[in-house]
Amino acid sequence: MPVNADGLPETAVPAPPPGLVTVGRYDEGPGYAVNRPQGADSWLFTWTTGGHGLLTQGEAGTPAGAGDLVVLGPGVPHRYLVQPGAPHWRFWWAHCQARPSWTAWLMPYAVGDGMYVVAPVPVALHDRMATAFARMLSDARWPANVAPPGSASPPVLSGPVAVAHGIAARELALCSLEEIVLLASAAASPLPERPGIDARVSRAQALIAADPAAPHTVRSLAEGVALSPSRFAHLYTEQVGRSPMRALREARLRHAARLLEATDLPVERVAVASGFASPFHFNRIFRERHGMPPGAYRALCRRGPAEIGPAIGFAVAPGG
Repeated sequence: MPVNADGLPETAVPAPPPGLVTVGRYDEGPGYAVNRPQGADSWLFTWTTGGHGLLTQGEAGTPAGAGDLVVLGPGVPHRYLVQPGAPHWRFWWAHCQARPSWTAWLMPYAVGDGMYVVAPVPVALHDRMATAFARMLSDARWPANVAPPGSASPPVLSGPVAVAHGIAARELALCSLEEIVLLASAAASPLPERPGIDARVSRAQALIAADPAAPHTVRSLAEGVALSPSRFAHLYTEQVGRSPMRALREARLRHAARLLEATDLPVERVAVASGFASPFHFNRIFRERHGMPPGAYRALCRRGPAEIGPAIGFAVAPGG
């Protein structure tokens, strides 16, 4: 579903750090646009409730109208804006690391370059989806030293954006987002298979996403999709834009980041649990990927909101 991206704005907007769960709701008018030439380290989930938006990721793109859930995977240049000619775009959005199980649910809706268009979500589910997003926003604000949000009262929406810093707040927010992804993917009509997109590549991506720490090799992944290693490596690189081992390394780094954010495992155990045989190698490539060693990344993710923004040059409020 190609969309012409000519003329889209070039000013880059930073993405939230990959370790955070950030959620918000916006109602934007003409002129609103976000451009990330390097993509984001986290996944972006958008659900439109009114008006029209336009999203592009790599060479893929889609318009978004009421009831459309559009998901952008990490690491691919993307842009999104109010669709030209539309009076506004009202939508929920969330940045986070997707749980491994979600990839299989989203795969039938893949349109290429890490974009998934789950649309249309049946109208009968819209209220439940909106409630889940509102609960996600409310739970993300829950401080661990007070009573948890009550289920009898409607979610409290005191502002358009929230960042879940505590472990419990993050997990509660992710549970709501998991409900959203499951509801939408189970109820929407899958996209027809597109010519040129090999199902075996999709299956290999699902194998990596389901267990990035497994001892995958080009040979084992090729065997899993009934291809020779050389044919598999060529086909995967051609269609995904990166080699299978590069994709595996990125998946392992994302998994390691989640463990650093959500657990107190020593860095050496995080390395092993993420599929890295050498803690020294893990430290080196983690620093290359995130600009800091694993221990510093963990410490940064556990600092308060007022400290994190200045430390990494990210302001939460301006954009999703």
